Amino acid sequence: MLVREALYRSFATRKQVAAYAGLTPSPYASGDRQRNQGISKAGNSLSRKSMIELAWLWLGYQPGTGLVRWFVERVGTGRIRKITAVVLARKLLVALWRHLTTGLVPEGARLKAV
Repeated sequence: MLVREALYRSFATRKQVAAYAGLTPSPYASGDRQRNQGISKAGNSLSRKSMIELAWLWLGYQPGTGLVRWFVERVGTGRIRKITAVVLARKLLVALWRHLTTGLVPEGARLKAV
């Protein structure tokens, strides 16, 4: 589903991949104050929902990867865990896009032979 919805397109940068799925931060600037308000939700909603679900599955089925170690180091439980899962979804989407375009396997990922 992910390939059919998002990864069949050609993207030049990782930011374009994340923006297509609506997993980029929404900037807010007022005077000298600049911050991010959360994800923009301006992209493909099916891809975004699928990537968030895939991120939760990735945590359970790929525990030895660099992405999971990054996640575990930064969160405990509660609301922060849910917010960081969206960040993990963005990082995972970029990693899978890199795998399709360059053949670079995400660090520590175990792949099944087809």
